[in-house]
Amino acid sequence: MMRDTWVLFRHGVGVTLRQKLGIIIIGVLQPLLFLVLFGPIFTTFGTWETLVPGLIVQLGLLSMGLAGFGVVFERQSGVLERMRVTPASRLALLLGRVLNNAVTLIIQTVLLLAVAFAFGLRAPVPGLLAGLVLIVVLGISLAALSYAIALTINEQLFAPVMTTAVVPLVLLSGSFLPMSMAPGWLDAISHISPFRYVLEALRDLFHGHYLTGTVGAGVAVTGAFAVVSLTIGTRVFNRENA
Repeated sequence: MMRDTWVLFRHGVGVTLRQKLGIIIIGVLQPLLFLVLFGPIFTTFGTWETLVPGLIVQLGLLSMGLAGFGVVFERQSGVLERMRVTPASRLALLLGRVLNNAVTLIIQTVLLLAVAFAFGLRAPVPGLLAGLVLIVVLGISLAALSYAIALTINEQLFAPVMTTAVVPLVLLSGSFLPMSMAPGWLDAISHISPFRYVLEALRDLFHGHYLTGTVGAGVAVTGAFAVVSLTIGTRVFNRENA
């Protein structure tokens, strides 16, 4: 299985770097616009270390939450059907894809961070590295769940369903303003979303606070979300490609 995963991952990365660099840049464009246009306003009452983690979570939700588009296109073109007759492990078919998505997310996040540093972000290196690991695990989980949804629902419904779901998830995570500033009822609802805990952990890490309850909660929620998402993704992929 490891060999199959590596072959599929290497092929996917090669295609991404050769043909989809423009797509990678377009994927990070919206968070970059928020950084450039909203950042100077936000920093009149907040900090870059508070805003940028929110934009990273927004990036992860937008980029990885819509990763299932790849499977939709493969189903329509017949590529997925042809893969069913290969001896490759079904788990490898999923892992190769999500690891390729993780590389895309890393490139996008580094690009966003580079621009953020030019604007004034001064997060410590250990916090940046820990935050990057956290967001990559979250991205892999989102991609696996996105693939599962793409294989489960009607192909025509994937885009409207996912885009409709992503927007409230971004807002409820507190990406633009901490949810502690929201009305009580909205703050209570936001606690249901795992992305709030991840974002709050990122903000602590970017402020140089590592061994805190907030970081611990973010790591625990991310780990649990990864287990659930990868389990669902693997089962759906095995069933649909049996």
